[in-house]
Amino acid sequence: MRLSKKRKSLLLIASISTIYIIISLFKPIELVALADNNSNDEICDIVQNIFSIKNKAILNKDLDSIKSLYATDTKYGQWAYEYEQRKAKYVNNWAEKQGIQFVDIIPRIVIRKSKVGDNKCSFSILCNAEYKYIYPDQPEQINSSRIGTYHSFQLTKRDSGWIITKEWYTDPFADSLSLESIKVDTIKEYIASQPSRDLSGINDKRKGAKEYADKYCGAATKEEYGFKYNNKYRDFNPEGGDCANFASQILHEGAKFKENSTWNYDNGSATGPWVNAGKFTYYMLNSGRASLIAKGSYEKVYKASYKLLPGDFVAYEKKGDITHVSMVTGADSKGYSLVSCHNSDRNDVPWDLGWSDKKIKFWLIRVHY
Repeated sequence: MRLSKKRKSLLLIASISTIYIIISLFKPIELVALADNNSNDEICDIVQNIFSIKNKAILNKDLDSIKSLYATDTKYGQWAYEYEQRKAKYVNNWAEKQGIQFVDIIPRIVIRKSKVGDNKCSFSILCNAEYKYIYPDQPEQINSSRIGTYHSFQLTKRDSGWIITKEWYTDPFADSLSLESIKVDTIKEYIASQPSRDLSGINDKRKGAKEYADKYCGAATKEEYGFKYNNKYRDFNPEGGDCANFASQILHEGAKFKENSTWNYDNGSATGPWVNAGKFTYYMLNSGRASLIAKGSYEKVYKASYKLLPGDFVAYEKKGDITHVSMVTGADSKGYSLVSCHNSDRNDVPWDLGWSDKKIKFWLIRVHY
């Protein structure tokens, strides 16, 4: 995200009548009631189950099950349901464009803070969701992407048990919930025809960039890395965004790019090209440290995206302004480029997922190592 302030999309989920759903094709998940001693393990179980139910309902395109999670007789409940409905449709429309099938969505929940009372519980939650998908002609090759989100979450005790009454989170798909006027069949055929790419021969600096991105992509990391940012660096999310800061860290710490008077970080302070997505992009291009592969709408650049290598980056332009950058960190089983970034935290996610608005322009940029 760019450093200037922007309104973040917050999702408010109001009261729901039940949080037990039987989902077709999946074993039913039984919610565990909180015991009188409010065991932390039991709290984790109930929250984990709620997130599992929500994700599996989306996975199965079971909009009725999603609807049953919300109090649609209230304004906020209806709004929240309609948003989740659009989100579920977008994810599945993107899968149709891509020619893939999601086979599982696995949430991993970390309760960072909690306040537990007799009739109400509130939490600060980190959710690490692993999206697994396959291409139909490669059912044995499971691709994995992770998206991390941060939630403020509340449960209230009612006659029927513990239910969700509030939830706020910044959603990675909030700005791009449409796939408008895209020639899906043509794109799908092209993607399906692509072979896998062997990236093992990339140089050590590119490998270092990927390793750093994997380790410090926050809520989207593997569990072994602790779902954290590098605490050596200031988190600029409260000031508008941390994506360029993370991209700069990847190049400096991972790929050993040297700082200079224009591009640097020092004890909590940073220059514009270090922390601002647009300034970072123009600095890289104008300094000769990078060059443009392609620029334009998705339909114009998607074929060129196969040229991207780990350590390159994608810049996202909205209304004439570059608002986000993601670093390339790999490719899936059809050679489709994957990216990692901060806010929202992503690790090895297809480079256009969540950025499908027709007004978005993509800058595919080769970094010179």
